[in-house]
Amino acid sequence: MSGRLAVVGIGPGAPDQLTGAAVEELGAAEVLIGYGPYLERLPGPLAPGRREASGLGDERERARRAVHQAADGARVALVSGGDAGIYGMAALAIDEAAALGESAPALVMVPGVTAASAAGALLGAPLAVDFACLSLSDLLIPRAEVVARVEALAAVDIALVLYNPASRSRRRPWEAAVSALQRHRAPGTPAAAVRRAYRDGQAVELSDVAGLASLSVDMETVVVVGSSRTRRAAGWLYTLRDEAPGR
Repeated sequence: MSGRLAVVGIGPGAPDQLTGAAVEELGAAEVLIGYGPYLERLPGPLAPGRREASGLGDERERARRAVHQAADGARVALVSGGDAGIYGMAALAIDEAAALGESAPALVMVPGVTAASAAGALLGAPLAVDFACLSLSDLLIPRAEVVARVEALAAVDIALVLYNPASRSRRRPWEAAVSALQRHRAPGTPAAAVRRAYRDGQAVELSDVAGLASLSVDMETVVVVGSSRTRRAAGWLYTLRDEAPGR
């Protein structure tokens, strides 16, 4: 008899950012599988099951292991940062389960607070109107494709959230994003970098499109760039639906 696999988004990482459904699934899981630093954020009493940690880049194997253990009868929680369906583990888990056909375990997806929502809350309400999310990582997507997406989105008048902007050795996509945004958007358009939202070391840096290149960015940073409707006041960024662009 097949077990059950819950793919659980744990949000930014702080326990108080977990949803009630996530707490329930983590507490009931016999096995918790995930990226080591994500598992470390979960207090033992909240998630008492056996933990199987793996490293960065092992996502496919992690999903396969979770699916197969659940298919063998275990109750498994596959832990994902943020929301599992947004740059997370959900798609891989579904793909691995589909490969098992009728032997696949029961699956449930548990939503979490994604990095865009966490950053937006710390900044105020910059994502109150249409926005787009884009990862600048070119580890799995060809760099030319990442740069083409940046160019296209920079030209659209919507707020933009950039995940994985840069690492120590990978800055070209970020530089391309800065160039595209500075060509397409007004210099005073509000922008910000949010690092380690709702975790130790949290940092929020407010800026504008003219100052994008000066922002401190790394793989734990989310960059938010406003649209023509985005305003900055009293330390907050917010985007108004009922205000004409450029006012």
